[in-house]
Amino acid sequence: MNDHVAGLRIKYLRKKKGLSLQRVADHIGRSVGFVSQIERGLSRPSIEDIGAIAELLEVDYLSFFTTEEEQPSHRFFVKRSERSVLDYRGGISDELLSPSISGKFHMLMTEVAPGAKSSDDLMKDVGEQGGLMLEGELEFTVDGESFTVASGDSFQFVSATPHSYINRGKKPAKIVWVFSLR
Repeated sequence: MNDHVAGLRIKYLRKKKGLSLQRVADHIGRSVGFVSQIERGLSRPSIEDIGAIAELLEVDYLSFFTTEEEQPSHRFFVKRSERSVLDYRGGISDELLSPSISGKFHMLMTEVAPGAKSSDDLMKDVGEQGGLMLEGELEFTVDGESFTVASGDSFQFVSATPHSYINRGKKPAKIVWVFSLR
């Protein structure tokens, strides 16, 4: 998936809900021009922007990954060459590892560049999440507690617990996440 496809999906969902560009801009604290550029694939939103847009549109942010036409060729697995990718501004990218986003959980592989962070504010989601660090390390803050997750380490927490992460290392971090949606 590319920025243009994600932008078109956002535009489609916004119009379907009858929302103006101004309403989206106000909700995410950005300009109308920036939102328009996202919808046209000319600007890349941050992970915070994507989360706020998904919240306003009342969809899971994973709906920006793929359209019905982009579903994997098989319903039980995803070939590496068919993975949908969502690149965020700020050095973070997600690859959808699950063949569908309609199940009770999904898997992502996230790459976090050195110095990149999830958000300036603590995030809250629904369900639970856990992961396995494949490469590098991330500093997590979960419910006010900070800890470092290094290659080979794993973690799990309730997604509604305030959380964030940052790559303070000199190498990219790569992590496989599992998210339950309920």
